[in-house]
Amino acid sequence: MNISFQKSFFALGLAILIFAVLILAKTVLIPLGLALLLSFILFPLHKKLLKWRMGNIPGALLSILSLAFVIIGALTFFSAEILSLSDQVSEFGDKLMKLYVDLIAYINQNISFINDLDEQELLNNLRERLKSSAGGLLGETFSSSTSFLAGLFTTIIYTFLLLIYRNGLVSAFMKFAPKTKEEQFFNMLKNIQQVGQKYLSGMLMLIVILGLANSIGLWIIGIDSPFLFGFFAATLSLIPYIGTTLGATIPVLYAFMSQDELWVPIAVALMFWFIQLLESNFLSPKIVGSSVNVNAFAAILSLIIGASVWGIAGMVLFLPFAAMLKVVFQEYKELKPVALLISESNFRSPQKKKEVPSWLKKLIPGKKS
Repeated sequence: MNISFQKSFFALGLAILIFAVLILAKTVLIPLGLALLLSFILFPLHKKLLKWRMGNIPGALLSILSLAFVIIGALTFFSAEILSLSDQVSEFGDKLMKLYVDLIAYINQNISFINDLDEQELLNNLRERLKSSAGGLLGETFSSSTSFLAGLFTTIIYTFLLLIYRNGLVSAFMKFAPKTKEEQFFNMLKNIQQVGQKYLSGMLMLIVILGLANSIGLWIIGIDSPFLFGFFAATLSLIPYIGTTLGATIPVLYAFMSQDELWVPIAVALMFWFIQLLESNFLSPKIVGSSVNVNAFAAILSLIIGASVWGIAGMVLFLPFAAMLKVVFQEYKELKPVALLISESNFRSPQKKKEVPSWLKKLIPGKKS
């Protein structure tokens, strides 16, 4: 085999350039990526409104408003539980500080690194430090909220523009295809849209199912605000692999701090473990896995790269983007090896009826070349 150092150099330079653009232009690209996925899932509704003789712009506005009504309805449903939970935040803060002081005192009793430790004085010092840092925390919260609202408004604008200029964008992209490959190129664009649409619709269905299962389980155990914690944990499942674990941690800590019996947080942890087992082995492969078709290695790699480039937004967006890139790579001969590295089907065990390649026989125990 011959290795072209010139092509390798240009490929490495292109990869570095792409990462630099992703990092430097993330304030533009993150809302654009979210808008792209939202436009994919709103496209069937917009298309149906156009068939009902509604104009392009009114149809796009109505599609976005319908999504906004769903989000506002969900927030209204959980608002009462959010307000009731916010009243208990100060109480939980006092419990956490008391637990921290007790832990320090216990360690000091066994190691004795501070003489005559006064627990009440330590607790008062901790409260003073929290009060002094409240101003900076409030400023950071205001800055984060402002950035979030600006990004949300930009995402809505991008989604609206993608819906109303859909045909023009498709026509512009079709100019990149040769005359003899126009149909194949159009099918590739259609498959990209379908992958994004199926991923988002599958994730929304998964969130509803997991949210109901989590909420019913927490309600049976006796946790306050079960629907709030249940759907919050289900929403975090948008982050592959670690989202469900993070979502289960908060209800377990809440049960540990709010309940006197030790069996309650243990029951909550076991309940989330059982639901996560069902989600990983049955629900997610059936609902989402068929549309994404990305192997675990590529999914974890996209998760790490997305977190390092765009943070939490990258952890959510890079997995469907990897599935879309796989669709693109499959259409080009030079990029098919990369598509095989991303695809899950390439890593499945070979079927008995199919002939096993000679090089693969050496890797399978019991196979003779």
